[in-house]
Amino acid sequence: MEAPVEIPSPSNEDDRVADRPWVVIVWNDPINLMSYVTLVLQRLFGYSRSKATRMMLQVHNDGKAVVSSGTREKAELDVSRLHAHGLWATMQQD
Repeated sequence: MEAPVEIPSPSNEDDRVADRPWVVIVWNDPINLMSYVTLVLQRLFGYSRSKATRMMLQVHNDGKAVVSSGTREKAELDVSRLHAHGLWATMQQD
């Protein structure tokens, strides 16, 4: 007779990790003009000029800013689009 095998039940913590959104972070760089960063944020994400300016200033003053969030696939696309416009961007799970 074989010994019973215990199968651990999934924890709620695993579910929460999968549900956490991914965030896209734009990092400060010495190359791009502040006006260009503002323009890219407006065009790629549809932000108003004032919101894009606030985010750009956060990048400039704090070194980084979260510019979007969502699924992993959306974050990957957003990072790719930012890179295509010459901005330094990464993603991480929030």
